[in-house]
Amino acid sequence: MPTLDWLNRASAFTTAAQVPYRLLEQVSAHGTAPTDNLLLQGDNLEALKALLPFYRGQVKCIFIDPPYNTRSAFEHYDDNLEHAQWLSMMLPRLQLLRELLRDDGSIWVTIDDNEGHYLKVLMDEVFGRGNFVANVVWQKRTSPDNRLRLGDAHDHVLVFKKNRGNQENFNQLPINTERAKDFKNPDDDPRGAWASTDFTGQTGHATPNQFYTVVAPNGNRHPPPEGRCWALAESTFLKLIEDNRVWFGKDGSARPRLKRYLNEMEGQNAWSWWPNAEVGHNQEAKKEINDVFGASDAFGTPKPERLLQRILNIATNPNDLVLDSFLGSGTTAAVAHKMGRRWIGIEMGDHAATHCLPRLQKVIAGEQGGISQAVNWAGGGGFRFMRLGAPVFDAHGRIHPDVRFATLAAFIWQQETCSAWAGNATPSHPSDEANTPLAQPTSGTPHLGIHYVFNSCSSNEDQLERSISYIKTAQHSIYLLFNGILKDKRPASGNVLTQAVLDALLALHAQVHGAAAASVPLLVFGEACRLGPARLKLANVTFKHIPYDVKAR
Repeated sequence: MPTLDWLNRASAFTTAAQVPYRLLEQVSAHGTAPTDNLLLQGDNLEALKALLPFYRGQVKCIFIDPPYNTRSAFEHYDDNLEHAQWLSMMLPRLQLLRELLRDDGSIWVTIDDNEGHYLKVLMDEVFGRGNFVANVVWQKRTSPDNRLRLGDAHDHVLVFKKNRGNQENFNQLPINTERAKDFKNPDDDPRGAWASTDFTGQTGHATPNQFYTVVAPNGNRHPPPEGRCWALAESTFLKLIEDNRVWFGKDGSARPRLKRYLNEMEGQNAWSWWPNAEVGHNQEAKKEINDVFGASDAFGTPKPERLLQRILNIATNPNDLVLDSFLGSGTTAAVAHKMGRRWIGIEMGDHAATHCLPRLQKVIAGEQGGISQAVNWAGGGGFRFMRLGAPVFDAHGRIHPDVRFATLAAFIWQQETCSAWAGNATPSHPSDEANTPLAQPTSGTPHLGIHYVFNSCSSNEDQLERSISYIKTAQHSIYLLFNGILKDKRPASGNVLTQAVLDALLALHAQVHGAAAASVPLLVFGEACRLGPARLKLANVTFKHIPYDVKAR
């Protein structure tokens, strides 16, 4: 696959790996039940790395509005990065964002023509060209720019899925007023208003019974149009006629079309042209921000709430997790909150506190701007305001003294399983083990969970919908001896693997696994081990040393 080349490209591909993990420090909590939503202040590259142990594979939708590199002066952003610097800035952030996405998740990135086409190629490389979904064209202006003979009227929204092969599709949109006008009832059908749709199909996958002549009520004969076939077999078509679901025109002479009833439609499909009448425009976005902050203290480049509402309607469902690592004025978090989604917003500048924080406080208080009335928003919920703290590991790999058991557990779990630890973040699909390669940790014990390996196989392939079954195998149970989790098991309150500690772990292992305990290996992290290789092998234990076997980056 062709790739971009630029100055410092090679080092840009290693940047994310070199970023240190940092602690997350809570500054304040706002509203009720605030633990699910996070407003995080700090450099977004370091913030994404800090979130990885707790949210890897958990985010359903990422929306980002990065600097456009327009070589213009912005109060809140340095948007004048040289092209190679811009690419080197975007690449590691995209790499980490991909790791945070669920397997069925998607990422939506707004950009203009200055870097849009380069960004598409860069995202092809990070997410895979086959996972590209669409380039949505958003009409951001309401009239031409009088300063230019040929001015731009749109921005791009590049859409990629983490795995386009995943069978979970995007949601349909609610039927809007304009689309509803297409439905009428000229024949007084008791099922109500309907619209006619084409009854032909492409011949590439047609069967012989899709080629037949249709006789209209007035006697006109209609073979399939040249190069086309009928969409359904003749036997199915005749049943639709009996059910009055075929339209031959007012005089009964026209080529057949199928009737699609408004009351049977769950929604309408989206396409890649989004006019500002449907999703808002720059002026609307500025008015929304002015209403929140006042014209003298507004953010320079906001997006309209209706644009984010459209994206979240397509890409998410209530309680899904949404992430924006270029939060700006806080629009993504505000819309996600009003729509009942969980959210994480990252901003590096002071306006994380001066703009995002007060805006989101107004949201939980019930502010009525933007989409509030459309979604019947009345306030509620909450969030935590956090900042990046000290590195988890120092330059020599030593663990920071402020690190507690749950934090180190999350880092170790991510290191060994490439997934988020259930002790810190709720899995995206709690009932779907295929998307959650872990068992719940045993609270208050060294047991972090069971790391499963999943193998899938297909069944019922003769049915219209193929079903997938998953076979899981316990690769190992992971245990952490840290911060005195065993309390009275000496030395150092059980942080060292001694015979007494091993006996306690084996008893816990038997409790977790039951009759299968002997066949499931133990992976134990601790500060030291006083047992020899033969004893560890006999107990089916692999020991890893803290901090040397814990990845600092």
